[in-house]
This record gives sequence, structure tokens and C-alpha cells, in this order.
Amino acid sequence: MTRTLIILGAGGHGRAVCEMAQLLGWQVAGFLDDRGDEAPTFADVACIGVMADLSAHASHVDAAVVAIGNNPVRRRLQEQVRDTGIALASLVHPGAVVAPSVAVGEGCMIMAGATVATEAVLADGVIVNAGATVDHHCRIADYGHLGTGVCMAGGSRVGEGAWVQAGSALGYGAVVAPGEVLAPGSVRGPA
Repeated sequence: MTRTLIILGAGGHGRAVCEMAQLLGWQVAGFLDDRGDEAPTFADVACIGVMADLSAHASHVDAAVVAIGNNPVRRRLQEQVRDTGIALASLVHPGAVVAPSVAVGEGCMIMAGATVATEAVLADGVIVNAGATVDHHCRIADYGHLGTGVCMAGGSRVGEGAWVQAGSALGYGAVVAPGEVLAPGSVRGPA
């Protein structure tokens, strides 16, 4: 049976999530985006409303994903999805490698080429972007966001709502504080 998904956000990340969802066999009902009719159509999937229209779609979909990179906005919208009673899907790209012992929360996106290793923990609303590596025993708190090509060495931690931008590296046991934003290419040594 085909499962139906609605995607909140039709920007670049939203379109990447749409493509991933289709690869995973989801039928994408459409995007919700506050640009309305100005939001792009992608892969024959159109914008079917604005964020405020979410509850009107609750009976027509099996799940929703919030495909927005901005951490506070993603948090707010995931809370709205929960309030409507729509299930939050977590999606893992078929080209990602995720160890069976990894814990994945609600509404997580693990993109193409990402690797998530033994006993890592991804809390709710986490994004692990293309080509990022999350080594063994790493922890990413709620709404943490790893940019493309980020490398987290074993036991490192990303705090709630933190954003580790593209190409950054966290050494063994390194810590990124809640809400912190690391510039692209940053290097953080052990705690």
C-alpha cells in the first residue's frame, strides 16, 4: 500500500526531501509553503497551500515532514504537525548508511551519502545532510543540523538547535553548545 506524505517547505531542502521520499516509495501529496502559488513545482509535485492550511490536509495524508533547514522554524512547524495529529516521518535516503543500533527521533532527515554509525543518537527534527558522517556514540540533540560534508568523530555532541555548517569537523568528544552556529569549515577539538 502506498503511503502519502505532505512536505512543509518547497525550497532547496524541501525539493531534496521530495526526491528522497519518492525514492523511498512515498506518494507526495504536495508542498505547503508560505510563498503559495509562487512556490516551485518539483517532480510533478505542486504547492497545495500555505503552512496555515496544514490541518485541512490531516485526513488526506499518512505523514508529514518539515523540510526546512532553519532550526527554530523547523521546531515550530514540527510542533504544529504534532498538534494536528499527523504523524511525523523520518526519512533515510537509500544512499545513506545507518547502523542498526542508531536511535532516530521523529522528523529526522538523513540525506544521500550520509553515514551514521554505531549507537549514535539523533533526537527529534535532526538533519544530517549529504555526505555528513556521524561516528559511533555521537549525539545530536533536538533540531540539530549538520551541513553537507560535516564530520563528527566518535563521542562528539551537537546541542539542541545547533547548526554545524558545511565541511566542519568535530574531533573525538567535541561539543557544540545548544543554539551555536559553526561557520563552514570550522574545526572543533575535543572538549
